Amino acid sequence: MTRAYAEFGRKGELEPIGVVDIGSNSVRLVIYEGAVRSPTPIFNEKVLCGLGRQVASTGHLGEEAVERTLAALGRFRAIARILRVKNIRAIATAACREAADGAAFIQRGEKVLGTRIQVLSGQQEAELAAKGIIMGFRSADGLAGDLGGGSLELIDVEGTSLRQAVTLPLGGLRLIDSSGGRIDKALDIADAQIASVGWLDRGRNRTFYAVGGTWRAIAKLHMEQTNYPLRIMHGYSMQTKAAIEFCEDIRKAKKLSSMYGIEDVSKPRREVLPYGAMVLERLLKKLEPSEVRFSVFGIREGLVYSLMSESERRKDPLLSFCAEFAQQRSRDAEHAVELCNWTDALFEAPGPKETDEERRLRHAACLLSDTGWRAHPDYRGEQSLLLIAHAALAGIDHPGRVFLAFAIYFRHVGIGADAEGGELLSERLKEIVAKKQFRRARIIGAAIRAAHMLSIGRAGIIDETPLSYEGDRLVLTIPKAHAALDGERLRRRFAALAELLERVPELRVG
Repeated sequence: MTRAYAEFGRKGELEPIGVVDIGSNSVRLVIYEGAVRSPTPIFNEKVLCGLGRQVASTGHLGEEAVERTLAALGRFRAIARILRVKNIRAIATAACREAADGAAFIQRGEKVLGTRIQVLSGQQEAELAAKGIIMGFRSADGLAGDLGGGSLELIDVEGTSLRQAVTLPLGGLRLIDSSGGRIDKALDIADAQIASVGWLDRGRNRTFYAVGGTWRAIAKLHMEQTNYPLRIMHGYSMQTKAAIEFCEDIRKAKKLSSMYGIEDVSKPRREVLPYGAMVLERLLKKLEPSEVRFSVFGIREGLVYSLMSESERRKDPLLSFCAEFAQQRSRDAEHAVELCNWTDALFEAPGPKETDEERRLRHAACLLSDTGWRAHPDYRGEQSLLLIAHAALAGIDHPGRVFLAFAIYFRHVGIGADAEGGELLSERLKEIVAKKQFRRARIIGAAIRAAHMLSIGRAGIIDETPLSYEGDRLVLTIPKAHAALDGERLRRRFAALAELLERVPELRVG
């Protein structure tokens, strides 16, 4: 990789990192490929053990839950050995720090797992959750809430700055235990705890970032009930009023099993779902945020973020992923970088204006432009659309994700009438992006399509064949050294691009 995105490329082999998260409800092992800005999990397993189910009423961890947890830790150790993961970080949260026998369990757990287990304080848990939000979102600004089985952590995040934080005893299992399974009593407990935090007005008209499996289950249910075209949890957003009303519906449901889409929520998770919905409902009424945005990034990703170098942390999460993906899947990753520079000229005056965010997404599309080349030619558009729409992208919202998918779709299939109809370009998916952005996707797809016809997808050509505007003309200049690359198909593709830009095409050779 060269030029503007050289710093995003990986250097050498990565050292895998395993994170064991011993929560009050679930115990999970995630193995990441390394401490990088856009880490990809290479293994992920969760066991719902209910370790904190009885802590509020008895002060102790349940014996059966302890044995299930230890069995899971033993399996996790074996998995790490098979995958040759030497760097294992283990953390434990509310149940282990609050139970009278928590320390004894940790000793047994360390022996079974073969590594030290760090029991996080509430403050540490909140900070790691916030770092997970920083990892997963670009320029985060709002309050992050991480709901587990035993506690709720709230923290104010602005950019990379962490402000006030608090831990509240409002985890789903804990509320069931402390309320005796009565949702009305649990509601009173939640209201009292939320009212005790004096700085929550800082969340007004800002984003609320919802972290935790129970809240993600709420997002999944909402997607099902609204027939949302994507099934990507990360970055899914709801307006505050709609989120409150939906949470109220879950809380008041007489028979949760009758709710549409509930079969996609695991049975152990359904038990705590009404309590998690109630906490989110009451919290949103107090905060009055502008929106709720759900995150799959939490304390585990926050832990990986804390292990990164400062230079790695400064990287853009989206562009880092795209540059790495280009290295892994493109025929020529340097050409992908050249495309970023080559298309810059299209959006300089007098061309269409673009914001910094639009420029960022255009560069991401250029980096991803050739990642579907191994697919059958008849299906490259379709497969690229699906691949990018469902990729493990961070630092991007759902409209941006769909924009990228469409841009690469058009890069492969062209912008003719056939490309706008049929099953490939779902009308439902188009509804996620604004008309202006959809038009930009067509322009960028057409530009990349023309560039690949000119350069044959190899570096060193388009750098010497610049684009420019002259009055009402879009000019492509091909020097004498590359004159033989001129041809009918190139001219057709260039003309299609000029038409979208409402310009007359002019191709100069020599």
